[in-house]
Amino acid sequence: MALKNGGIVILDYGSQTAQLIARRVRELGVFAALIPYDASAAEAQAAAPALRGVILSGGPAGTYEPDAPPLPDWVLASGLPVLGICYGMQLLTQRFGGQVAAATQREYGMATVSVRATSELFAGLDAEQAVWMSHGDRLEHPPDGFAVIASTSNAPYAAIAHQERRLFGVQFHPEVQHTAHGRAILRNFVIGVCGAASGWTPESFIAASIESIRAQVGGGRVLLGMSGGVDSSVAGELIHRAVGEQLVPVFVNHGMLRLGEADAVIGLGKQLGWRNMIAVDATEEFLGALRGVSEPEAKRQIIGRTFAEVFEREASRLGALDWLAQGTIYPDVIESADTGRPGARRIKSHHNVGGLPDRLKGRLVEPLRDLFKDEVRQVGARLGIPDEIVWRQPFPGPGLGVRCVGEVTWERLEILRAADHLFTDELRQAGLLREGTAQAFAVLLPVRSVGVMGDQRTYDEVIVLRAVTTTDFMTADWARLAPDLLARVSSRIVNEVRGVNRVLYDITSKPPATIEWE
Repeated sequence: MALKNGGIVILDYGSQTAQLIARRVRELGVFAALIPYDASAAEAQAAAPALRGVILSGGPAGTYEPDAPPLPDWVLASGLPVLGICYGMQLLTQRFGGQVAAATQREYGMATVSVRATSELFAGLDAEQAVWMSHGDRLEHPPDGFAVIASTSNAPYAAIAHQERRLFGVQFHPEVQHTAHGRAILRNFVIGVCGAASGWTPESFIAASIESIRAQVGGGRVLLGMSGGVDSSVAGELIHRAVGEQLVPVFVNHGMLRLGEADAVIGLGKQLGWRNMIAVDATEEFLGALRGVSEPEAKRQIIGRTFAEVFEREASRLGALDWLAQGTIYPDVIESADTGRPGARRIKSHHNVGGLPDRLKGRLVEPLRDLFKDEVRQVGARLGIPDEIVWRQPFPGPGLGVRCVGEVTWERLEILRAADHLFTDELRQAGLLREGTAQAFAVLLPVRSVGVMGDQRTYDEVIVLRAVTTTDFMTADWARLAPDLLARVSSRIVNEVRGVNRVLYDITSKPPATIEWE
């Protein structure tokens, strides 16, 4: 397709922020494709015709390890500009005879980089810049022919460049929002060095997706797993525009939804004009499958398998249904480290990535699989989906099952449901559900604590409040909610939710934590 011309390919070495590089490049209006590090030159060319440059992502391996993912020969043979990020920089260093070793002091989090030499990469930017580091290795000696263009107190070779060959490396991560001038650095490389062309927009994605869905589905009927969240809603609307009444949305109530959510989802299907929508209450089936299970990965896998079983049962009841559609987005894929990412290491499985049986994986329609949450919202807005859906806060497919830490029972879910409703209700009244927080929810811990109520000893459960700010959901910071607001929420929960006598607030960023607790 024409919109892919003049683009950039990112070789994926398994970094948790690899797809975020593609996201940032697309923000520049340039098409970007993330492909496995072992892709051939022909595969790279097919992914981005009229290819203008290559970015090497970070990754969990060390270049000195025996089975470390290598730099394909075609990358340097192509003569294209190359930007290596973190592990990618270390690959360039190793290939050209420099030395990489484990750092005596690892860097995770914010650092200040000082620009040491003139370079296209830092053109027009401050001499001192805040950057995001996440590495345990560093350059000990840069390769011959490369100039040192930036450093930090712990990484003397924080950025290098071979100007003649248009090869660049940075130890930090320009793709994350915490790097102050990260977007400008990528612009300098993609536009300034590579001369890549623009044309990647939500409108172009919609047109390309509808074309792709029609080609994939043909005359087949599509069963959509509908949750009512923005992801499945946008995916469903794309499919509906592509194949119309061939779409059969199925809403499965697994019993782990928020307060009043089942009725809201059913109403949503009518609002979008999906006449074939079906609602199935499988609460007992899910809770029965989860009985006695506490391990997070096991819970996610069970929920995924049960979803697949319910969908298959509905498919057989409804007649010939040829495809299973899901609202999978890329953060799900990245954290699950699925088989399309050979250099990645799994963080946690998502029900719509890790739990499906092999017999269904070849029959999936996932139009949002390469998008981040903010991109999904942009696409949803262009599709005309109502704001209350587009800007609805994210809710995981496994629902409260991954916020109810420990065993999932109906009684514990009811406690969590009530506490979560009170928290989000207070945030809504304060105008913080859209602008002040990207995601906010309650978590129930498998911990009891001693309390006192009305001169009586209590021994009840503990609620944790979690609220984060982020744009891409690959990195996130905890929301600085006002103490008075937190105090009010805490008071309401312990007074209005029976079985809870203690409320905590989670002040951990991502990384090192994930946004969800499980």
